[in-house]
Amino acid sequence: MLTARYQLLAACLAGCLLTGCGKEASKPDAAKTEAKDKDDKKDDAKKGEEPKKEGEAAEATPQVEVAPVEEAAIHKLVIADAVLFPLNQANVTPKISSPVKKVMVNRGDHVKAGQVIAELEAADLQAAVAEARGQNEQAQAGYQNVSGATVFEDRTRAQADVNSAKQALDAAKKVYENRVTLAKEGALAQKLVDDAKVTMVQAQSQYDTAQRHLQSVQQVSEKQTLAASKAAANAAKAHYDTAVANLSYAKITSPISGVVADRPVYPGEMPPSGMPIVSIVDISSVVARANVPVKDAAAIHLGSPATIEGPGGELEGRVVVVSPSVDANSTTVQVWVQAANKGEMMKPGATVRVEITSQTVKKATVVPKAALLNHDEGGEKVLVVANGAVQERKVEVGIREPEKVQILKGVKPGEQVVVSGGLGLEDKAKVEVKKGDDNKKDDKKEDKDEKK
Repeated sequence: MLTARYQLLAACLAGCLLTGCGKEASKPDAAKTEAKDKDDKKDDAKKGEEPKKEGEAAEATPQVEVAPVEEAAIHKLVIADAVLFPLNQANVTPKISSPVKKVMVNRGDHVKAGQVIAELEAADLQAAVAEARGQNEQAQAGYQNVSGATVFEDRTRAQADVNSAKQALDAAKKVYENRVTLAKEGALAQKLVDDAKVTMVQAQSQYDTAQRHLQSVQQVSEKQTLAASKAAANAAKAHYDTAVANLSYAKITSPISGVVADRPVYPGEMPPSGMPIVSIVDISSVVARANVPVKDAAAIHLGSPATIEGPGGELEGRVVVVSPSVDANSTTVQVWVQAANKGEMMKPGATVRVEITSQTVKKATVVPKAALLNHDEGGEKVLVVANGAVQERKVEVGIREPEKVQILKGVKPGEQVVVSGGLGLEDKAKVEVKKGDDNKKDDKKEDKDEKK
């Protein structure tokens, strides 16, 4: 009996000892779990994932960039590709066929109008000039002789013949009259009267002939002789002038001021007929020829301001030609833009882009192009910021430029429109406007990212 009691007491003591040891063993495990939780919180803090506080908003307010609606001038631009041409060009061709003696210019040289650029062989032409000069001098001397001496002598001789015939006629009349009187008195035979009458008639005939000759000399012969002599003199002078002109053609001059673009011949060569020996272009100004759609060309007028952009830079110019007809193949209108080519930066033949101002609105309501968004119902819209929220407004767009657009209806000058961060925002959504410094920081960050 006593032994059983001792056994029961020993069992109770053993149970109590086991229970105390279990509690002490669980304490180190709890400490380890708490330390692990603290380490996880520290890691979350490092990563920026702080635990949300009670009552904090679920999402941050979106930030946007804005720009003011302005009243400014805006231009309607017609943009097209074009090809450059020189202001003027000349392919200099010899007027005579002769070997090249000398060429005074090379490609790239600047020349002036009237400057001698080449010379041809001209020995035979010089001889022809000398011959023509002698013939001209001879013809001129012959004309002077006819007009001053021969004609006068013919006229004088004819007048003398008339005077002589008149005197003979008067004498014959007196003899006839005297013999008629004597015959009536019976003192003279009738035969002598008849002889006197015949002599008078002959004298009258000679007188008439002399008068007609004088009239012929004065009216016909003199004029024809002078005309023939003068014609011969003029022909000789024309032949001489032709020879002098042919000799002058041996020296080839530039018809325009410009730059030598090509020089295909060399001394000693015989250029084929019609072949240019020097090509000259005037690039002090250039002309850009563009093919513009008909609907755009309708608003372009002579004198409209324009710019030419190409490899050599940008030039300011004006429209000088608007073709009156449409090209049937391309259904376009050719427009020429002329601009001063300072420093000869632009080269003919290059492909350039022209921007022609076809219309200008001085006081237009404009917004940055980035402010335009597509509307759900079609068309375009902008987001106007007012009282910390955006207002969605459908707009009617007019003239468009690369950086700004004209708004015909929908906004007023002075209002603020979203230009960045507006995509996906709904009407009346709350927004926060970025300040200027924040915008600059974002821009710098974007620049760094692009450089990377």
